[in-house]
Amino acid sequence: MSSPRAALIADTAIALLAERGSRGLTHRAVDEAAGLPPGTTSNHARSRAALLAATLDRITELETQAMLPGGPPTAAAAWPAPGSSPRAALAALLAHALEQALGPGRTLTLARFELALEATRRPELRAVYDRLGADFLVQAAQLLTFAGSPAPQQHAGALIRWCEGVLFYSVAGAGQDRAPGRDELRAEAEQYLTGLLGPA
Repeated sequence: MSSPRAALIADTAIALLAERGSRGLTHRAVDEAAGLPPGTTSNHARSRAALLAATLDRITELETQAMLPGGPPTAAAAWPAPGSSPRAALAALLAHALEQALGPGRTLTLARFELALEATRRPELRAVYDRLGADFLVQAAQLLTFAGSPAPQQHAGALIRWCEGVLFYSVAGAGQDRAPGRDELRAEAEQYLTGLLGPA
């Protein structure tokens, strides 16, 4: 975020999206919820489209920090940790990321799903959503390369679809009353990676 106030506005917008849905997100609602003078949010994001885009940027920033606190691995020699196979390390990383998104990051996940639905009706938001999604595809492909995937870009799309399915089912779908724990997520990730990449 460009400034603490911009971050406050975006963080408040995230909370409002998760609590009230997209219809409850207005410039005035952000000002009131954040305790800001009237018109402050409008000065930072002139239009609703700008407010939605800034909020999505902030969600992506926070999700990336939570899921990959040190950033994606940049050299095979630095990943995984000693004594762990690349595939096991990836399964552990996926379990951690999903647990974060279902627990401490649940508000972010809900808000992102609200924006995904909004993007189906707003081409300008769709462009932002797709651009940020492409960045996650690159990161996933990089991780899969280290895990031994022979087709990392193809497998990255499949892996992200699986992760998104787990998140939606556990946050908004039929499984929303019981989020899986890290051990369960890790076992499922290992099983999925075996199906995707073949036996280790």
